[in-house]
This record gives sequence, structure tokens and C-alpha cells, in this order.
Amino acid sequence: MTSSASPDSLASAEDIHAHLVEQVNSMLRRLGMYGGEAALWVALRQLAFVERDTGAWDEQWRSWLDRSGRSTGVKGVFRDMAPGHRVDDDEPASVYAEFARRRGWLRPDRVLDADAHARVRDRARAWAAEDRTWPDVAKEFGEPALLLGGTNPYYGKTLGYFGPDLAEPMVWFHLWNGTEPDGEWPPKRSQPVLLAVRFGEEGPLDDTFTFTPEGRRLMPEPDGCGHGGWRGHGSPIG
Repeated sequence: MTSSASPDSLASAEDIHAHLVEQVNSMLRRLGMYGGEAALWVALRQLAFVERDTGAWDEQWRSWLDRSGRSTGVKGVFRDMAPGHRVDDDEPASVYAEFARRRGWLRPDRVLDADAHARVRDRARAWAAEDRTWPDVAKEFGEPALLLGGTNPYYGKTLGYFGPDLAEPMVWFHLWNGTEPDGEWPPKRSQPVLLAVRFGEEGPLDDTFTFTPEGRRLMPEPDGCGHGGWRGHGSPIG
């Protein structure tokens, strides 16, 4: 079937680019509504194509595979640390957001000033030595620059903090509010609990995580399907 659209009626390159940027930002925030990680992968590669730089995306993808140390890539890293090996979409989306930020595509809710971001970066790991909840993070560090996963406290989410300097890493707080292995829905917790703080865009992805006591307690056991639980630096089961 031949398209009836004329060249003059087609969207301009600028409009296509702006549309894809908008879509990527919507997908990062509520990835499950758009089909998950594969859909985001396609959208980001299309953006790179529009900018005539698919090589940058291919290089990034290879880097993630190398940093993950797994054929399952970014999602496999989170699967090895997620309770019951059940990965929420906000977790891998945070890694993709780092790439989008470097490319100038990310549209955050706010940007921290340099001092506020330095405070988060300098305190986050030590602060995670105790169990925390979503309200605790907001009280200590303020509202995030980026909220991935929606505002319903019955579901997990990831909070991102970063300032204006692209050379400084984004700091992520990964929160979970699923059911225990023998639990029921809705979850018993009124607020999601912090599993881990993550930041750093070089070296093994495993080594960028700092787990809370609850995060370590909920770390999954080997499931008999090749998912052997967390094996990162400093892991209590490593």
C-alpha cells in the first residue's frame, strides 16, 4: 500500500528529534507503560540515528556489556540483586538515563546546585549503612532531580540526584516495595525501602552499589536458573 503523505506534509528532522527526546523522557519515568527495556533501547538508538551517530550508541551498548560482566547486560546486574530476581523497570532505566544525560537528551525535574549534589555524593554511601525509606531520602537530600517509577508508594522506584556538571556522576537511590516470598498484595510496608545506593559510570557495574542492611537481607538466593545471586565487590554472599 502506497503512503498518501507528501514530502511537504512530513515532520521535519527537528520535529522528529524533539518527539523522540520527549518519548525517551516519558519512557525513562514509566518504562513499564511502554513495553520495557527493549522499547527504550530502540528509542535511544533511533535518536542516535537522527543525530547520525549510531556508533556512539553501539559503543555504549558494548561498554554496558563489558561493565555488567554478563551476557544479560544491564538488566542481568539488577536481576542478581533484586529480591526474588524480579527487576522493576526503573532500575535498568537509571543506567540508560546516564547515557541520555551525556547526550543532552535528559529533561530532569530539577538540577541540584553543585554544593547540594556534592553533599549527596559525599554522604550517600555512608548514609546507606542504616535502613532507610523513601521519605528518609527526601528528608535528607531533598526532592530528586529525576523520579523513575511513579509516585505510588506501593511500588518500587529509583531516585536520581545530579548537578549541572556532566563530569560528576548521577547518584541513584534504588527503592523496593514488593511482597516477601510468602507475602500478599498490597505489601505490608506503607513506604518503599532503600535497597542500595549506586553511582559511578566506570568500572564493573557490580562495584557501583552500596547496599543497606535490608538490601543485603533481601538479596536473592541462587534460583537454579543460572541466576546466582549477587557476586559484586563486598557482597555478603560473594
